[in-house]
Amino acid sequence: MESLPMLPQPLESVLGQFPARRFRVGVVMLAVLVTLSAGCGETQTADAKVRAVIAQGEQAAEARDLSGIMDLVAPSYSDEQGGGRDELKQYLRGYLVAHQAIHLLTKIESVEFPYRDMAKVNLTLGTLGRDTAAATAFDLAADVYDVELELALDDGEWRVTRASWRSASN
Repeated sequence: MESLPMLPQPLESVLGQFPARRFRVGVVMLAVLVTLSAGCGETQTADAKVRAVIAQGEQAAEARDLSGIMDLVAPSYSDEQGGGRDELKQYLRGYLVAHQAIHLLTKIESVEFPYRDMAKVNLTLGTLGRDTAAATAFDLAADVYDVELELALDDGEWRVTRASWRSASN
């Protein structure tokens, strides 16, 4: 697990560097990307492997494991806002600093395999986080998203190559 570095600035100034929309994107991507984990047993079907990866990743996200999350992201990753792997890591680090508790609920709607080494996953993702500065247990941030992921098989491990999402309330 990658430990988060000590910040030389007050938390407010660090988080102030993230535009609200992009920070929210980072929050979503944290939830999405950590729902993926590398490698599964050879005896499982591809569908079962992808589903198991998502379940394992959900647990990793709740453990706030940034390096574990980033291990699941392909070097060629891109999102619908034009962000790449490095930008994603920056946003996720900010989210982990800002939220001391993270809880996810995922419902896999479909898993398709257009190619042997590519999976397309549609899922509904519920996120619940508690801000570090929250005064009470009721200071929560919750959202629900419809998420589309593309994963590629890379050296025997599934990695996220593309992601898109939208609020489920739209």
